[in-house]
Amino acid sequence: MTGRCARHHREYTFAMTSNRPRLAALCILLLAAVACTGTTPRPDLPTGSATAATVAVAEAFVSDPHANEELDSLATWPTEDGGLWVIATAKATHRLKVFDGDTGAFLRDVGGRGREPGRFNRPNGIAVHGDLLFVVERDNRRVQVMSLPGFEPVGEFGHAELRSPYGLWLHESAPGELEVFVTDSFMLGERFDVVPPLDQLDERVRRYRVTVDGAGGLLARDAGSFGSKKPDTALRMVESIAGDAAAGRLLIADEDRRHRSTLYEYRFDGRATGRRVPDTSFGAEAEGIALWSCPSGGGYWVAVDQLMPLAEFHLFRRDALTPVGSFRGGTVSYTDGIALHAAPTRAFPGGALYAVHADRAVAAFDLRDVVDALRLDQGCVD
Repeated sequence: MTGRCARHHREYTFAMTSNRPRLAALCILLLAAVACTGTTPRPDLPTGSATAATVAVAEAFVSDPHANEELDSLATWPTEDGGLWVIATAKATHRLKVFDGDTGAFLRDVGGRGREPGRFNRPNGIAVHGDLLFVVERDNRRVQVMSLPGFEPVGEFGHAELRSPYGLWLHESAPGELEVFVTDSFMLGERFDVVPPLDQLDERVRRYRVTVDGAGGLLARDAGSFGSKKPDTALRMVESIAGDAAAGRLLIADEDRRHRSTLYEYRFDGRATGRRVPDTSFGAEAEGIALWSCPSGGGYWVAVDQLMPLAEFHLFRRDALTPVGSFRGGTVSYTDGIALHAAPTRAFPGGALYAVHADRAVAAFDLRDVVDALRLDQGCVD
């Protein structure tokens, strides 16, 4: 989940050209943002709130900064000793960074630039299933699979089909078999800043069937791609994706503000349902998405609005996709990736929402604080 100025040169060019009329008007506000947040402002991001009322929720922690790493996406993994890891992709240094999910303390680096197993080239999306870690590498055009806690390489897939992969979501579709959805945001033009025509947008999401046998072997089968070719449901610039296995539903963020940055609903079979969250939901780019499932069967979708100087987190009802409320922290800004861990941890009995801050740190929000601030279902954190 990436802010445009922090990306490869092709995305930086697009951000600056598509927002040039805003720059002069934003200069004073950008200077104020530096003074307030202590982070470098990004002129491609709007200021202000897209919602009428956004409540404040204080961060439980913000980790020490890791400058020049360009942190992007997050995943959580419960450790064997009862702790929790938060694993972040670091695009600029081509590695993974591991944090303590209870304190934010930095634990270790993994990988470095390379093509060989265990190394990365522009890692972006990340997800965990059991003790398997899946990492999307944009510039190696693959998904690499590793085993936890040692980060031993298990296998890879996708390099024959993927062109510019970013995000992924997976679920166990049958015992021992995973269905993996990977967003592929390839662009056209000399500077790779042109959205493909509608007749090519049926390749925006690639689906794989992945099986891991008892001996640790990996088998991945390409199950085709999908995306609507209709103007009102097509996916133009994609990265973040999340799903609801119980409902057979995917939510996919489209970041193209020239058209509409929002969350679109698709079925697991690749059909666009025609539904999306309200068009006024996002003032900037729709970024990281997570499903907050509650024991009652209800729950909420959480998505990031990459506003400045503080990112906002919008919640929508799990089934209706209607807005529930929004909150912001006191520090977290320019957020790309999030990870929602609803299970209890040592520090967070009701679970936590983790978010990237300013491409350089990881922050946590106590889900009990979010429930109280937005008056959500108390059963979601009991």
